[in-house]
Amino acid sequence: MAAPLPRPVKALGLVSLLTDASSEMIYPLLPAFLTGTLRAGPAFLGVVEGLAEAVAALVKIVSGTLSDRMPRRKPAVVAGYGLSSLVRPLVALATAPVHVLAVRVLDRLGKGVRGAPRDALLAEVTPGQDLGRAYGFHRAMDHAGAVAGPLLASAALLFTSDLRLVFWLAAGPAALAMAALVFGVREEARGAVARPPSGAGSGDGSHPAGRPFVVYLAVLAVFTLGNSSDAFLLLRAQEAGVGLAAIPLLWTLHHVVKAAASTWGGALSDRVGRRRAILGGWAIYALAYAGFAVARSPLEVALLFAVYGLFHALTEGPERALVAELAGSAGRGRAFGLYHAVTGGMLLPASLLTGVLWQTFGAPAALGTGAFLAALAAVGIWRLVPEPRAI
Repeated sequence: MAAPLPRPVKALGLVSLLTDASSEMIYPLLPAFLTGTLRAGPAFLGVVEGLAEAVAALVKIVSGTLSDRMPRRKPAVVAGYGLSSLVRPLVALATAPVHVLAVRVLDRLGKGVRGAPRDALLAEVTPGQDLGRAYGFHRAMDHAGAVAGPLLASAALLFTSDLRLVFWLAAGPAALAMAALVFGVREEARGAVARPPSGAGSGDGSHPAGRPFVVYLAVLAVFTLGNSSDAFLLLRAQEAGVGLAAIPLLWTLHHVVKAAASTWGGALSDRVGRRRAILGGWAIYALAYAGFAVARSPLEVALLFAVYGLFHALTEGPERALVAELAGSAGRGRAFGLYHAVTGGMLLPASLLTGVLWQTFGAPAALGTGAFLAALAAVGIWRLVPEPRAI
């Protein structure tokens, strides 16, 4: 029987659960709010999501590097979650598409501040043999919150058709998340934390530089170029006949699969290796996007969203565990910053590419391009990225 995960891992999981419950009360409704209420087009939807994630990605490099020099990482984590919690419900005040853009950028800015320090903290408190399981558990809790959020939104929509009121209600889970973080997460000064030896890819263990890590980031960039905002998949669901009231339920199904399978997917990578788990996930992604390109009915879309959840379960934990193993222990925050910079920063060109292809040639061409790039990246990680030794 596996040993219990460390208490900081569980506490940060609860924070992510509550934060995502808040975020996912809003996110599945944004495409309809932007394209319906505010009359924006698909290309602007790509700008909103791509630019917001790109800003977050760039900030993660700075926040991760600074957290390597701080005695504790928690202050950066609190600051990031706090900013997002304060600004996220303000989307309810938007009267023009640019207002949504501003709120989303600030929300993701907070995510950028907290992301790399939090992921580095998780690596520091987790034994190397359980690293994939710890990251998988954290992602599972995140996705459990993403199950609760759309359910809360759907419940609210049974009593009101006012999307702005639903956005205001998202402030409740956000406040609970901040309380859980401030009072529930304890961190020792890093000088007193025992750190495991660094992995083979880290060289002297002081920084994340090295050919395996750089190649890994390059392969991730290729994959992410085809991994545009999930908002496009929600838009595709509407095109296939899924009603607005059912969109949060469809998003819930997607997150149920991720929440149920993410801990297993991370633990699987502890046994079979990170590359095999990621390769399997990317192959599923390519098949799912190809399916979305030709889907014509709500049932087909629902099945594809479930399959798409397996991609996340097989990649999110293993990708982060691979970063920790390729990075030096002293520079782990910077390594996670670079990882998030690539995967987040590429979302802007990815979302712009998808939006332009969608608007010019239609959904099949846009989603088919994503499937092709995922398949290309799958070949790259198998042939070019070595499997590191566990930390």
